[in-house]
Amino acid sequence: MSRLLKVILPVLILAIGFGAFRLLVATKPEKASPSVQERVWRVAVEPVELLTAAPQLELYGRVETPDLLRATAPASAWVTEVLVQDGDVVAEGDVLLRLDERDFEPRIAQVEAEIADLEAQIASEKNRFETDRLALEQEQRLLKLAQDAVERQQRLKTQQVGAEQALDDAKRTEAQQQLTVTNREMSIADHPSRLRGLEARLASAKARLAELRLEFERATLKAPYDGIVTGVEVTEGDQVTKGEALVRLYATESLEIRARIPAPYQDEMIEAVKQDLSLSASATIGGESLQLRFDRLAGEADPSGVDALFKLDGDPTLLRLGQLLTVSLERPMREAVVEVPFRAVYGGGRIYLVEDGRMRGIDVESLGTRISAAGEERLLVRSDQLAAGDALVTTHMPNAIEGLRVAIVGAEPAGSSREPTPTPTPAPGPSPEPDVAEATSGAPDSPN
Repeated sequence: MSRLLKVILPVLILAIGFGAFRLLVATKPEKASPSVQERVWRVAVEPVELLTAAPQLELYGRVETPDLLRATAPASAWVTEVLVQDGDVVAEGDVLLRLDERDFEPRIAQVEAEIADLEAQIASEKNRFETDRLALEQEQRLLKLAQDAVERQQRLKTQQVGAEQALDDAKRTEAQQQLTVTNREMSIADHPSRLRGLEARLASAKARLAELRLEFERATLKAPYDGIVTGVEVTEGDQVTKGEALVRLYATESLEIRARIPAPYQDEMIEAVKQDLSLSASATIGGESLQLRFDRLAGEADPSGVDALFKLDGDPTLLRLGQLLTVSLERPMREAVVEVPFRAVYGGGRIYLVEDGRMRGIDVESLGTRISAAGEERLLVRSDQLAAGDALVTTHMPNAIEGLRVAIVGAEPAGSSREPTPTPTPAPGPSPEPDVAEATSGAPDSPN
């Protein structure tokens, strides 16, 4: 009996264990299969607004002027007074410096004396001419008497009652009187030449006097126009020579800004000039905006572009010659353009819209920048696929791709017919990103 028990008991224990195992397997709870849910990215959007606007082109310009005056000394003199210094703003007629007048007065007095002498010589020449004219009449009568005397002596000699000596004396007197008449006639004939010579010398002296008086007038150097002094080359007590530089200044009204137009925009500017378009520009100095006006293109260009010249519509005293400025040029108007923030543009030519809770990429043409009404610099883009009211993604997504699931922060885009996927409750562990809803599996993370 005990032997049989030893054989049955192990078999019974194995049967009971196997039955318990089968019972546990049959009654174990079923494990739920894991669900895969797409990650939803929270983004900000703004509605697309189609505008007619002028793209702005940022240029770097330099202030210059074609009217840089270099005032020089009119003659050798001493500097007695200097009334300006570098950087002074002067008005038309303001005295800049004075030269010693005593260096000019003796030369003027000398030429005035020469003029008086020439005027006296001219008057004497006219008197001489009148005297010669009157004397010629008398000498011609004397010549007639001498000729009559010769004829009388010749008749007496023919009648053999006159002496040979008397005839010779009569002929000698006639010849001498003829010579006198000839000299007088020559003197009268030379009168116009002598008079013209004296008058020419007088005119030369008067021109010299006018030159000296002009030099004397310029001894007091005055500003010829409203301008800014860029340099004073002398000081009181200096001795200067004729033509030596004294003061340099430029007219404030003649200031202009020269800026290089890059080669890609050169054809556009040339076409604007052909169509006589009025293009405006602006620059900022010390927090104050200056309005500029496109005036003309330079006569020369090179492979990098062509220079544009701008006139100033504003207070020119804010500018200084040689100053460097950042110029914002208003290019020709474009239609159906959209202002977008720079963070909304990927790769320089792609933006994303939100449609049915997903991102849709659109390739756009970049036209340039523009300062918005809020003072923010924005990019102007254009595309036939953009329509007014489209939801433009303004949050920069490092992993932006076509079809990425997104949720709009604060509101749904107009026209969306599909609710965003609910955000699952995150499991215990590290906190999720502040602008991203955590899920069991994520979308592709490759950046665009």
